Amino acid sequence: MGGITLSQVSKRFGTTEVIRPLDLEINDGEFVVFVGPSGCGKSTLLRLIAGLEDVSGGAILIDGNDVSNTPPAKRGLAMVFQSYALYPHMSVRKNIAFPLKMAGMNKAEIAKRVDHAAHILSLTDYLDRRPGQLSGGQRQRVAIGRSIVREPQAFLFDEPLSNLDAALRGNMRLEISELHQNLKTTMIYVTHDQVEAMTMAYKIVVLQNGVIEQVGTPLELYRNPANLFVAGFIGSPSMNFATGLAAEKYDATTIGFRPEHLKLFAEGGDWHGTVGVSERLGSDTFLHVNIDGIGQVTVRSDGDIDIRYGDTVSVTPDPARIHRFDASGVALQ
Repeated sequence: MGGITLSQVSKRFGTTEVIRPLDLEINDGEFVVFVGPSGCGKSTLLRLIAGLEDVSGGAILIDGNDVSNTPPAKRGLAMVFQSYALYPHMSVRKNIAFPLKMAGMNKAEIAKRVDHAAHILSLTDYLDRRPGQLSGGQRQRVAIGRSIVREPQAFLFDEPLSNLDAALRGNMRLEISELHQNLKTTMIYVTHDQVEAMTMAYKIVVLQNGVIEQVGTPLELYRNPANLFVAGFIGSPSMNFATGLAAEKYDATTIGFRPEHLKLFAEGGDWHGTVGVSERLGSDTFLHVNIDGIGQVTVRSDGDIDIRYGDTVSVTPDPARIHRFDASGVALQ
């Protein structure tokens, strides 16, 4: 069981409050992603759960037991860091087995667990190699294997893919998601990359300045952002925003509309503008259009659209997909 409850948890460094009192429920077996910009408190919150930082207030419960003052080694959690932290002089087998050996487990059980973890992570053929003989993705799998053998109540991942190139990050996203499906163990994953959050999470926790802005499934946050911050942070490319007369028409201070919810016309649309830079990605083209009275907006179109820099176009938003926000940035129903 790996249910985790945060009750009015806060963290201060001196007089600076980096985590304001917050509540959060993580159910057993969930894949939860903490996401937000640098400095939002997501890694600090993970370290509080792990016991690597002391809470300044509130309580952390694992399966109903208060572990706020319990040492990290006794919380039943396993953490995977951005740095692989492997022993270069040890084989993959010995690196994975190391935490079990330190815990005094018998050799037969260690061998069984190492072989099982290696099988899950496709590392069986590399057990006798050293970390220096592995790729970055393979080294990250070894670090994960070292956590798997401990059979923790929950896995904590702190930006584990940041050191990998784009192709490896994509592969490792799939591998970690597949691992969760196989193990059914609670996983908490920290990232600043909202694409990772959207593609991996069952539940996303969006943080800003030590405050939880919204909690929900990826599609809930995408379709119904609670405020301007979440609306602008979730989604790639980002949501477009407009104020002034364009927003007043919809009885709002600010309106938001995603690139894929804009229709492009040669003429006759609601808004008129000039095409700037185009980003052609093959299946899609993202047009940056300077709209009169609104400014630059991003329009998602077909990959083979015949349009050029400087062309005049008209754009119409889908009225059913417009998000409305009040003067304080809160979403209007």
